[in-house]
Amino acid sequence: MSKMRLDGQLLVCTIFPILFFVSSASPDLLFYGAFYQCIAFHSPFLTQVHDLLHSAHSPEYLPILQSSIQNLRFNSSVGQRPRYIITPRCADHLRAAVLCSKYHGLQVRIRSGGHDYEGLSYKANTPFVLIDLFYLRKVTVDLKSKTAWVGAGATLGELYYQIANRSQTLGFPAGICSSIGVGGHLSGGGQGTLMRKFGLAADNIVDAILVNADGNILDRRAMGENLFWAIRGGGAASFGVIVEWKVKLVPVPPKVTAFNVPITLQQGATSLIHRWQQIATRLPEDLFIRILLTVGKESDGRTTVRAIFNSLYLGPLHQLFPLIDEKFPELGLHLQEEHCKELSWIESVLFLDRGFAKGKNVDVLTDRKNNLQSFFIAKSDFVNKPITKRGLKAIWNVMQEGEAGIMIWDPYGGKMDEIPQDATPFPHRAGTLYNIQYFTNWKEGGPDVETKRTDWINKLYNFMEPYVSQNPRAAYLNYRDLSLGINNKYGSPSYLRSKVWGEKYFKNNFERLARVKHAVDPGNFFRNEQSIPPYSGF
Repeated sequence: MSKMRLDGQLLVCTIFPILFFVSSASPDLLFYGAFYQCIAFHSPFLTQVHDLLHSAHSPEYLPILQSSIQNLRFNSSVGQRPRYIITPRCADHLRAAVLCSKYHGLQVRIRSGGHDYEGLSYKANTPFVLIDLFYLRKVTVDLKSKTAWVGAGATLGELYYQIANRSQTLGFPAGICSSIGVGGHLSGGGQGTLMRKFGLAADNIVDAILVNADGNILDRRAMGENLFWAIRGGGAASFGVIVEWKVKLVPVPPKVTAFNVPITLQQGATSLIHRWQQIATRLPEDLFIRILLTVGKESDGRTTVRAIFNSLYLGPLHQLFPLIDEKFPELGLHLQEEHCKELSWIESVLFLDRGFAKGKNVDVLTDRKNNLQSFFIAKSDFVNKPITKRGLKAIWNVMQEGEAGIMIWDPYGGKMDEIPQDATPFPHRAGTLYNIQYFTNWKEGGPDVETKRTDWINKLYNFMEPYVSQNPRAAYLNYRDLSLGINNKYGSPSYLRSKVWGEKYFKNNFERLARVKHAVDPGNFFRNEQSIPPYSGF
């Protein structure tokens, strides 16, 4: 046993025998031995370091690495793989991971669900340690306070399931895809079907536990309001490692109604979409109607654009039809009872995510098996004024060229209009009509396929420029896009260089984020291609 004083506390640590330090050992083995000993030293009561630390020679290394790589475009690059993977079970393990990585000159990447669109949570071009939060996924629901603590490694599906397991009349406003990790999703904003009534996921965070660059374990009170502000929409991975979030739960009715109404151009989709742009933000907050735009074939074989009006209404079916007839009668002409499903809130999560009908077992929301992996590319935009019918028709023409993907238009308004732009780093509030996600995916790899898909999304994105937000052309952090700009690859980060992409995500909030970064991580330990740089003013 050995005693060491660290951060003013007397820690009793078990020093495990290290058998690597022999004169004939390779430099890699010597480095691993030193890193192993560091982790062991900073992880009191850990009996098996091998359960926590995995080198490339470990049989668990590759299965862990590939377990939540959502974008297969980043699955084959051996040169961008982590030197070590750490799988912490508690905050003390995270502390050890940060301290030892920093001491040994290794960067860190932090992975919750692996959905970072550019793979920044599990790849890098410099030696790094992957901190995989898989084991930190406990969810504790407190019905009395209507709050929940959720580990950063949990998925949205696990959070939703545990809430519904305790109450049929409580929910949480976050994303639709149930396999997304809570750690990253909430820290980037977290839009979803309940945002028009309750705001983003980040707007409903009331506390957090974070490990900072000095290895300190902080809650909201200890970290201070500036850092707490920054991690709720500014991307927490720039500031530390989230251990868990405390979130405010929101009321949901015992029955909700979801519907899908497909309408092609020949059936009048253009006029309906034009009308939707004018009213979607002014509809009652209980009604969320988004549009999924795809390219398909008419019955006669002609290519067409199909719009799916995809909706969640916080109320029973019998109340939906008169509401649609009053507020959106143009859609009411197409809406039939067969398009609708009356469900519990947790069943609607499953329906909107995977199209499962009523009666399906919601236990599938806790299934973390990664069966939905694909190659994909995505981009985003925000729209502040309606696109004319002429503009829409021009967009449909471009959309039908090449290997088409999908566009998703998510309406704002409601609660989103009431929250100030600087309440959190997420600035896209009043005046925003809707968010656009451009998305294309494919199952088989190969440069030719990727080129065709990339050409389609880039051509459409470039064509959309006059129709979307300007100065800056805004983007959503959770749909990360490195083509917007990256930090310096070498040398000190440039605040002015980072503003090129930073103000697209955060607008005027970017400077405050950089000032917070300078205060809490001036050495820029937590960094990646689009991390917040410390403020320098130049």
